[in-house]
Amino acid sequence: MNDTAMNGPPEGWRAELSRLQTRPGATRGVYVHVPYCAARCGYCDFNTYTPREIDLAASEYAGIAIAEIELTGQLGGDERIDDERIDTVFLGGGTPTLLDPGDVKAIVSRIDSVWGLARDAEITIEANPDSVTVESLARLLDAGVTRVSFGVQSLAEHVLATLDRTHTPGRALEAIAAAHQVGFTHISADLIYATPGETDEDLTSSVRAVLDAGVDHLSAYSLIIEPGTRMAAQVSRGELPAPDDDLAAHRYEIIDTLARDHGLEWYEVSNWAKPGGECQHNLGYWRGGDWWAIGPGAHGYLGGEPGVRWWNIKHPRAYADSVNAGRPPVAGWELIDEPTRILESVMLGLRLREGIDSTLLPAATDPVVQRHVGDGLLTVGQGRIRLTDAGRLLADACVRDLCGVMDGPVDPA
Repeated sequence: MNDTAMNGPPEGWRAELSRLQTRPGATRGVYVHVPYCAARCGYCDFNTYTPREIDLAASEYAGIAIAEIELTGQLGGDERIDDERIDTVFLGGGTPTLLDPGDVKAIVSRIDSVWGLARDAEITIEANPDSVTVESLARLLDAGVTRVSFGVQSLAEHVLATLDRTHTPGRALEAIAAAHQVGFTHISADLIYATPGETDEDLTSSVRAVLDAGVDHLSAYSLIIEPGTRMAAQVSRGELPAPDDDLAAHRYEIIDTLARDHGLEWYEVSNWAKPGGECQHNLGYWRGGDWWAIGPGAHGYLGGEPGVRWWNIKHPRAYADSVNAGRPPVAGWELIDEPTRILESVMLGLRLREGIDSTLLPAATDPVVQRHVGDGLLTVGQGRIRLTDAGRLLADACVRDLCGVMDGPVDPA
């Protein structure tokens, strides 16, 4: 389907990046991974570390991330960089708000000086409710952050306990209020649903409370038991029941109804927003834009013919050692050929409300499309293929069926 991933010294990766040119119309983002968390949640398998697990202090991290920005910005030559404009920046983790806001400002400023920020660039930071104050939020706004995304997960105390979250329900709502107080207009809340022990009432109360608090964006994800996590071990030992798919579908419908009642419409299967509140950075991923990767374990992508995807060294100490030695901290990379690009466009684009251009699909997928149309899961019209409301509940299966047919040589025509 595509070239084998290349590991080791990134000379080939450097050559591929220098080959690529800015694509007209492609959005350009920067993802900055901040690997620190005050405590580890039992369900999480992200590349995160508590202070006791690594010997790289959060106070050192900004300088190393800035050094990587400078190293990466040198690739491709000044002519290419002068033509760049970054539309979105996303500081994710982990808990990026464990960084001092001054360090966040330094990172954003260096992105601007190296690549150039668009005048209306969206700059998002993820935050745990107990990692911010009114003062720190005000300083983040001053740092150029335009959007804050709170990891609320639930407002039911027993659900938070099952998820190993450290904040209280009240603190989550206080954090949202503080963001409003200092002047943020784009505020998102992340929720997890179908957690063992959660009831319909727990979820309904949580969704209503965050929407009543005035967020303009809601993300909601069904709990997934990831292998190797503490929660996976609890399920394996019978201490917690495994999530139920039918229950999760029911809970999704509750969220969708409440979001619509509060003026938020779905624009991606797991995301709802008021008009203008959509996360432009994530839309860049789903629509096949370009993005640079900064931080341990971060993944980047630049499109082209073929495009290049790469990923950084995962462990923060090894990542920092590479950057400090003046070497881009690339662990591996791969070329993305045109058939693979089309396949990924279908995988991601079908999850969007806007759907996909029907010309992306080869003729071989027609029977699958028509079967899902007949089952009420897809609609076809005006050159687009879209999920229905019922199709959203089975989005993964629809995508899997279509991509299963496409997983091989595809004629782009």
